[in-house]
Amino acid sequence: MDFKVKPVVGDWYQSSEGQEFEVVAIDQDERTVEIQYFDGAIEELDFSSWVQTPLQTAQPPEDWSGSVDMMREDFVADTGMTSQENWASPLDTLDTMAADDYQ
Repeated sequence: MDFKVKPVVGDWYQSSEGQEFEVVAIDQDERTVEIQYFDGAIEELDFSSWVQTPLQTAQPPEDWSGSVDMMREDFVADTGMTSQENWASPLDTLDTMAADDYQ
């Protein structure tokens, strides 16, 4: 099939209506392209629909929160961690083992 805009998994595209989406899968056997819109909605297009849809490539969104249904204020609010000063080393949670006990 001769694509005007070739679908590539992981690339972002914009339709003529201004909707931005990412190609998340291509099934060569079924001849379909699976896309995910910024809001998380998933749609499957057959190859002929992809070819007929006026598309252009687009940059990935800077704000990745669209598909996770979170407000920007909620990113840090639940953890209470606002800076690296509050982060603990993962090694702090490990039990130390005395060399005498290891054989």
